[in-house]
Amino acid sequence: MKKLFLVVAVAMIGVSFGAGRAAAQGPAGAGAGSAASSSSGGGHSLNPIKWVKKDSKSASDQLDAKDEQDKKLTANLRAQGVLAANTDAKSACENFKALDECVAALHASKNVGVDFNCLKSNLTGVQTSADMSSCKGSAGDKAMSLSKAIHAMKPEADAKGEAKTAEKQAKDDLKGSKG
Repeated sequence: MKKLFLVVAVAMIGVSFGAGRAAAQGPAGAGAGSAASSSSGGGHSLNPIKWVKKDSKSASDQLDAKDEQDKKLTANLRAQGVLAANTDAKSACENFKALDECVAALHASKNVGVDFNCLKSNLTGVQTSADMSSCKGSAGDKAMSLSKAIHAMKPEADAKGEAKTAEKQAKDDLKGSKG
């Protein structure tokens, strides 16, 4: 009899602690979504993807908003021989989603010795008004990464290494043009 009483007592204690934990976790069922959103600390999202701020502007829009940066970047790229004397960074970066991608493409074009318009077309997936007959690979069919575009245009080049070098050069140029 003592054993039965002990087993029942332990079971009751276990059930009462389990119920307390379940109640502390919050409601379940039809109203759980609204109850959880009202008790989650207001409008703060726990989704880390929503914490990252995305810049919806294109590369040329970014340079429009920062005219001083455009002038510094254009002058710097011309001095390095990356950008032609009759072109500015804003017009060269048209159709690019991000400014760093455009500057990296300019550097890669010079470093590898490929036509910038062909590379731009491969990176953006947009056909430019320039003559594309000399382009190797599938110019402008769909957007591709910098290393894939370099490989498509010049298979003998170290595409990954060249892309990495160009991206570092672009990062340095953009850092220098902000101040």
